[in-house]
Amino acid sequence: MVVPENPETTRRRSALSDGLGRALEAIGTGAYVVDEEGCIVAVNSHAERLLARSADQLLDRDAHDLLHRGPHGQSMPRTQCSMRRAFHAGHAAQGEGEHFARPDGSLLRVSWLISPYDLGDDGTGTLVVFHTARQEPVTAPPPEPAAASLTELERLTLLAETTTRLSSTLDADETLQRLVRLVVPRLADWAVVDLITERDEVWRAVVVHADGDGLVRRDDLQGPMPPVPETSPMPLSRALRGVASTLAGPQTYRRTPDSGIAVEQRHLFEATGMHSAAIAPIRSTRAVLGALTLGRAENPVPFTAAELPLIEDIARRAGLALDNARLYQRQRKVAETMQNHLLPQMPGAPDLQLTARYLPAPDASQVGGDWYDAFLLSDGSTALAIGDVVGHDLEAAAGMAQVRNMLRAYAWSQQEPPSRIVERLDQAVQHITDVTMATMIFGRIEASEAGDWRLSWTNAGHPPPLLITREGLAQYLTDGHGILLGVGATAPRPDAMAVLPPGSTLVLYTDGLIEAPGHTLDTGLNRLRRHAAALVHRPLTAFTDQLLHRVRPTTNDDDVALLALRTPAPEHSR
Repeated sequence: MVVPENPETTRRRSALSDGLGRALEAIGTGAYVVDEEGCIVAVNSHAERLLARSADQLLDRDAHDLLHRGPHGQSMPRTQCSMRRAFHAGHAAQGEGEHFARPDGSLLRVSWLISPYDLGDDGTGTLVVFHTARQEPVTAPPPEPAAASLTELERLTLLAETTTRLSSTLDADETLQRLVRLVVPRLADWAVVDLITERDEVWRAVVVHADGDGLVRRDDLQGPMPPVPETSPMPLSRALRGVASTLAGPQTYRRTPDSGIAVEQRHLFEATGMHSAAIAPIRSTRAVLGALTLGRAENPVPFTAAELPLIEDIARRAGLALDNARLYQRQRKVAETMQNHLLPQMPGAPDLQLTARYLPAPDASQVGGDWYDAFLLSDGSTALAIGDVVGHDLEAAAGMAQVRNMLRAYAWSQQEPPSRIVERLDQAVQHITDVTMATMIFGRIEASEAGDWRLSWTNAGHPPPLLITREGLAQYLTDGHGILLGVGATAPRPDAMAVLPPGSTLVLYTDGLIEAPGHTLDTGLNRLRRHAAALVHRPLTAFTDQLLHRVRPTTNDDDVALLALRTPAPEHSR
């Protein structure tokens, strides 16, 4: 029986193929990437043209079985294939004289290079770059004596890897770490990154050198730097102004320094022992972000002008990645500030314990449409609410704020059942907000004359509340369920009522706590019920924190809101 591929796996493979395909287009000859099994996961248009096959005919096919042939077109045993042996060895290799099969039966004689290729969360793959005698790859200008040792295929491979690695993170520190690992020791013994902060201050963010198979940071050489001089002709000063890439050496900075940066550069060359360096601006499309310095100390070959275009290309790609990371972090900071102002503090409800938590979406801008609320009503009862506005951006957060504030106004001013309050809210949402759809639970809890606590609520398309007794009996409150907000429903909304036993815990939550790709909703609900029952003996704060830790799926890409309430324990147990 053929088991269909998990939809989430299909989505991830498609996204991986699209992202790698765009990166491979930067390579001026045929290129494809295979996964750990040797199946093609991405291909560029040059390879499609050379192989006379479309991407659909190449993707998910075993590269060896599909392409590799002997000199007379016969199938090639894997044990005799030099590319296959290098693939299994897991290291870079190159060769020539291999033959690739085309659909019309003709053979394509190729020269090739393969290199390990990081696929991020999808493991380690292999990049294959190839060209033919009839279609030579784009060649760089003839190197000067003692120029870079990289071949043109190696250069193209490095640029493709740089694009893929740096564009797959939105964390600025991680971007710098990946940049350093790409260039040291492949191009240099030392890597130095100076960044211009948003306040136009210069900060030496990275000083790293190769030590055997590892990298060592020189924290003593990192830190604040003097300002960028406006007219200095010195290499780093020019790079930080975005003027040009330059070669430098210890002799460059032995003259009388013209600025504080020149003093720091002299100290850098003395402390590191670098005899040759290449310095390039790091810039985005909008501004100069800093400078990349690559230095050689143990490597006796000095940098030459022939190597500057490659280093400039790498620095330019780093600039685009850093700019994206900074924009993301700026949006995240705005979002966090907004979220802190939007989510309320818990009220001091008499005799009731209340606590709430909000966890942002890991890959969004740290704010979304999930929300909670709890407040005292004019009659002394306590209102509870939790909801989810469609979206994961600042617009969703603004919509959430509108819904929450209107709910507060209606609940305070109208002494009506929860269902009627939500009906009024639904009408307002449709006519005076930009919210398209939303789910929510709204309820009120109050002490009865008999001394117990009663919850009345209505549910507008939201996951049901969970009630856990002191003894660990857990049940979902599935009554009072109606349609979500914003769809134009006219039918009356239902109300429901339940008695909350002494010492019981009520949990309201959003779907990010229970939904996971590839799993049913029942799986998430059962996981929540099981862990809530096991944790109910803990203090409410610890209960809430542990519940989030245990239940939230590791593959979750949604934000989560959780509101927990506990009624007073029986007198004899206090």
